Amino acid sequence: QVQLVESGEGLVQPGGSLRLSCAASGSIRSINAMRWYRQAPGKQRELVAAITSGDSTTYADSAKGRFAISRDNTKNTGYLQMNSLRPEDTAVYLCNADITSVIYDGAYFLNREDYWGQGTQVTVSS
Repeated sequence: QVQLVESGEGLVQPGGSLRLSCAASGSIRSINAMRWYRQAPGKQRELVAAITSGDSTTYADSAKGRFAISRDNTKNTGYLQMNSLRPEDTAVYLCNADITSVIYDGAYFLNREDYWGQGTQVTVSS
């Protein structure tokens, strides 16, 4: 069973930095793409950043120039480095990954599926 576990939550002052991690575990064959979303109270979930298997990255306009998404394939872990944080960045940040895993059901199969982490709280406040 594949699991995603986020870490790095915290309270930070405006202008500060925080790094979130998303560790995937299980019988993983490959992580095809990894994304970070966020959801603030009363707002829709927003895609913040994404990285492909080829390390191409995309960012929401609100994150460009301040956030950086990266991945370490040797650790099956993705990261979101957040700098120059603003109060409006306050939200629950969720990791999402498109993962190919190996399943045994009498024989070995490859299974490709989207997985979500449990979310981690980021609060930017003075």
